[in-house]
Amino acid sequence: MSTPVPGLPMVVPAQGLPARVRIHEVGARDGLQNEKSTVPTEVKAEFVRRLADAGLTTIEATSFVHPKWVPQLADAEQLFPLVADLPGVHLPVLVPNERGLDRALALGVRRIAVFASATESFAKANLNRTVDEALAMFAPVVEKARAHGLHVRGYLSMCFGDPWEGAVPVHQVVRVCKALMDMGCDELSLGDTIGVATPGHVQSLLAELNEEGVPTSALGVHFHDTYGQALANTLAALQHGVTTVDASAGGLGGCPYAKSATGNLATEDLVWMLQGLGIDTGVDLGRLTATSVWMAGQLGRPSPSRTVKALSHQE
Repeated sequence: MSTPVPGLPMVVPAQGLPARVRIHEVGARDGLQNEKSTVPTEVKAEFVRRLADAGLTTIEATSFVHPKWVPQLADAEQLFPLVADLPGVHLPVLVPNERGLDRALALGVRRIAVFASATESFAKANLNRTVDEALAMFAPVVEKARAHGLHVRGYLSMCFGDPWEGAVPVHQVVRVCKALMDMGCDELSLGDTIGVATPGHVQSLLAELNEEGVPTSALGVHFHDTYGQALANTLAALQHGVTTVDASAGGLGGCPYAKSATGNLATEDLVWMLQGLGIDTGVDLGRLTATSVWMAGQLGRPSPSRTVKALSHQE
């Protein structure tokens, strides 16, 4: 078992930060969908169970995308029933269209997510549609989900930069965010898909969203660590009042449609920082680290998380 050093990190709170942060764990979906090989269903289920045992209460379980596009998650129907009874744990799933929603509803899913793009290039690469065509596709999905009493999250990719288009104007991102909120999404996740954001850019986007009527309480952030900025960007978001942060256990994941994207912010690295700031997450860092060490063994390679590397060498 990997365990933190007693008394570390030392807790030194900073002013103007939230008392608690909800971690939206994406390793079991966003992380594993990018693996070259398919992880066995039971291993995925055990991964989710171990994440829950570590104290994570929102764990994105799988995706109901057509298996042709994401073969690594083709076992959604088999996986979800294996973890659906975890007490006190929300298990959102990704759905691309009404067919995906129907598959999720048949299994009793209570939380879904749809995924849009702030840029035309990525919308074409990821969804084979324009931005507005994708929004039109999601509208009936969100409406039907809300009619069934589901919580709906809207993912928005390329909020800070695009590998084909470069810098993405803030107003362009805000337009799509407002469309998703007007559609009926309960919350939005602002994605830095290729990891190019910096703290000032993050705060500028959040401020503009507020000015246009999107409350901070409805916003989460999803940073990739391509340029080593994920924690700095997270801190900038926390300073603005954001309390939902996406992260991936062990730093798993990237983006299959954006080759310059590297892994997500590692959940362990996030928890280490938050613990040092005195911010409650409900997560047991030792159990979480042990889970990522176990998963790295299943995948046959070490975790890229700096915190996992540091703590797992202290056995």
